[in-house]
Amino acid sequence: MIKNLVRRSSALLLALMPLLAAAPASAVPDAPEASGPDPIVFVHGWNPDPSPWRSMATRFEADGWPADHLDQWSYNSTQSNATTAAQFAEEVDRVLARTGAAKVDVVTHSMGALSSRYYLKYLGGATKVDAWVSLGGPNHGTEVARWCGGAACVEMRPGSVFLKDLNSGDETPGATRYATWRSPCDTLINPPSSVVLDGAFNSTTACLGHSALRTDGAVYAEVRTHVR
Repeated sequence: MIKNLVRRSSALLLALMPLLAAAPASAVPDAPEASGPDPIVFVHGWNPDPSPWRSMATRFEADGWPADHLDQWSYNSTQSNATTAAQFAEEVDRVLARTGAAKVDVVTHSMGALSSRYYLKYLGGATKVDAWVSLGGPNHGTEVARWCGGAACVEMRPGSVFLKDLNSGDETPGATRYATWRSPCDTLINPPSSVVLDGAFNSTTACLGHSALRTDGAVYAEVRTHVR
């Protein structure tokens, strides 16, 4: 009897094999979806809180960036940019841990370019930042900084020890994709050519004020293309 049951089971299995082989493709589990865009860390300039980024962050969210991938970071802008860079390194690590991303994109305005560049050049940031953006950054200093005080302002003055060190050698180190935007009508970055970096995609905007670089629609569209 046992032999008969074995023979019948084997015969049934052979009969079912063509049906199993013809199983529909939908029975195969779907492959994981591609990961979304990199998180963006926004870095403000001297003196303000992160609120000026709301306009740009809202646009990124409308274009598909998850709200928790848009980090409007705040820091004490009176301290040395080197100190801010160390704090920024911790913030990037927090964002990567929270989102599970491999890298972030960094969008900076004004003095925010300096601390983030220090992080990229000296604190290992080039391995964690995919795309970097400077909107009206005093990358080679601004004469306006001669009229304000404190460590950060001194570092923004043309020819400062901080800027000489930051701009020595390669201005755009690592595999990070660098881009800058400058306005011919930006009276706070003097001269406007200070924004330009060797090795970056450097763009000149329409006649915009310093703050308008964060809110202008055309600038946003170009930044979005760069970080996407």
